[in-house]
Parts: sequence; structure tokens; C-alpha cells
Amino acid sequence: MPHNCRAWAKYAELEKSVGETERCRAIYELAVSQQALDMPEMIWKGYIDFEIEEGEAENARSLYERLLERTGHVKVWISFAQFEGSEIGRGIAEARSTFKKAYDQLKAEEAKEERVLLLDAWRVFEKAKGDVASVTAVEEKMPRRVKRKRMRMDENGAELGWEEYFDYHFPDDQDAASSNLKLLEMAAKWKKTQVEEDDDSDMDSDDE
Repeated sequence: MPHNCRAWAKYAELEKSVGETERCRAIYELAVSQQALDMPEMIWKGYIDFEIEEGEAENARSLYERLLERTGHVKVWISFAQFEGSEIGRGIAEARSTFKKAYDQLKAEEAKEERVLLLDAWRVFEKAKGDVASVTAVEEKMPRRVKRKRMRMDENGAELGWEEYFDYHFPDDQDAASSNLKLLEMAAKWKKTQVEEDDDSDMDSDDE
């Protein structure tokens, strides 16, 4: 049973159905502490939903944070942000902050498809609870989808032929690239200036 999430969930639901809230919580806590679970996402979702139904916002928030320490899956981030934007959460500002934190982490991990999923959910959220400006701010982050080609390889490294795939170009990635290029140009210009100053200094020494 330790790895069987359905069994844990049924046991917890049984305790909940007879009003044993603390026993239900203890069962969920014991379940998520198991080293191996066959469907961990199911038991974590059940535990979080239980705390939300009980009106225990801080407990639910703590569970989201604990889960994100184990997995940075985009669906967990989206659910967490939506929770903060609900009646039991801390509000729209906190939901936006959570979406932004998730976006920055996924960007750092270069998880492009996950960033698209997050932005889609963020845009839906803003359309429901934000205004024109907030919707536009999210839409400005949306990427362009570009068709590319790459060589397919087998497990031994032999070429199997070209295949087409879609890549995503995010506006803020391009801004970062432009900024890095500008820094490199400035560094090169500074280095050139230093070399010219050193040459001038050498010439002055020769004149003396």
C-alpha cells in the first residue's frame, strides 16, 4: 500500500466523510511523505484540494511551496497562481507575482514549451480578472512560432535524415540577446581605447 495513491486517497476520503478532519490530514501527510508513489500528482492534488475545501489557505499555500521544491512542473505553478487569485488566496497581485516567478524560472531553465503553456494560462487569468493593460502586458511576452529543420540521429549517432520542428522566439529573449551584444560591443570599444592609450603612452616615452 505505501506506493498506492488510490488506496491513500480512499482512506483519506473515508475519514473526511465521517468528519475526522485531523485524521484525514494526517493520512494525506503520511502519504506525501512516502519515498515512492505510483501517482504522486494525484495525492498532492487531493491534499491541496482538501485544505482549500477546509478554508485553510496557509496550509494549501505551504503544500504548493513544498511541492514546488520537489518539482517545478508548469502545471503546479499555474495551479498555485490560480489559487492565489481565487477568493481564498492573497489576491490578483500575488497571483501575478506567482506567474512572474514561474515565468522567470522556466525562462532560466530554457523550457520553451512550458513557458508557452504558462503564458496561455496567465493570459486567460488576466482576461478574467485583469484589464486591457494587464492582458496586453502578457500578450507582449508571447513568442513567435518558427519552423526549423534538424538532423535526426539514432542511438548510435548515425544520421537518419532531416525533420521539421517548431521553435519559439520570445521577445524578452531577443531583448536579452540585444543587451548582451551591446555589452560586448562596449567592452570591445573600451579595450580598443585602452590599447590606443597605451600606444600613445609608448610614443610619448620614445619622444623623451
